[in-house]
Amino acid sequence: MKKDLLSEYDLEQDDYEAIFEKAHRLKRLLREGKDYAPLKGRTLGMIFDKSSTRTRISFEVGMFQLGGIALFLSRRDTQLGRGEIIADTAQIMSRYLNGIMIRTFSQESVEEFARYATIPVINGLTDLLHPCQLLSDLFTIIEKRGTYEGLKIAYIGDGNNMANSWINAAAKLPFHLDLACPDGYDPDHWILQRGMAEASAGVILHRDPAEAVREADVIYTDVWVSMGQESEREKKMKQFDGYQVNQALIERAKKDVIVMHCLPAHRGEEITADVIDGPRSVVIDEAENRLHVQKAVMEILMH
Repeated sequence: MKKDLLSEYDLEQDDYEAIFEKAHRLKRLLREGKDYAPLKGRTLGMIFDKSSTRTRISFEVGMFQLGGIALFLSRRDTQLGRGEIIADTAQIMSRYLNGIMIRTFSQESVEEFARYATIPVINGLTDLLHPCQLLSDLFTIIEKRGTYEGLKIAYIGDGNNMANSWINAAAKLPFHLDLACPDGYDPDHWILQRGMAEASAGVILHRDPAEAVREADVIYTDVWVSMGQESEREKKMKQFDGYQVNQALIERAKKDVIVMHCLPAHRGEEITADVIDGPRSVVIDEAENRLHVQKAVMEILMH
């Protein structure tokens, strides 16, 4: 595995498996109440340009459980908010810290940070990608289904950072990915074309959600209106009519289909309450696994 986690596409299947194996071990140790502190004396800097629940808590608690500490740094609390360039910040932080996690808007900013930093940089979320969530999703699928190999994943909704991350993973791992997005809301064009060309099991883009979920093992959705897109809400509600994950849609998938959502969810919009709170939903397990998977990533990169 490279020194940074910037994109799922940078990982090979062996890297994915190493993360999942370590996450499983760390989850077991935690549940057994055993101390394990491989990052004792290490410090993670956490730069947040976007608000967060799961990302902040899971990284901060994860570092504590691994024996280290995490520092919360918002843009307004650092000189980045006053115009200091990324190159200077990355080099100076590399002298103080052992790792950096960034949750921001621009993928280019995270990649620039990694170019100048001499310590590991972890992408905690950008508008383009969400690798930590994707890794946690796949880990959850393994827990629930034993493997991701050969499964059909159906992604329904906005072609946002989660859709892009699923395509990147499908380019590296042997699962089928069917997406259904409204016209005008496709995933990133370059990522989609690359995924379609490289995925061993196939990446297909549909307009009809019913086609995407046919014989699906997993149905995945995300909010229609992401952070920073609030002005588009009214328009999107009309454009996404028919893309809701509801009981009628999941009945078109396999009988044992599981339903996933990266949260936060807007019940009654992209997914109905009876589905996300129902027996097919694994969203709480999925959210918990952010902790275990990110601990695995931090140990691999920072130990």
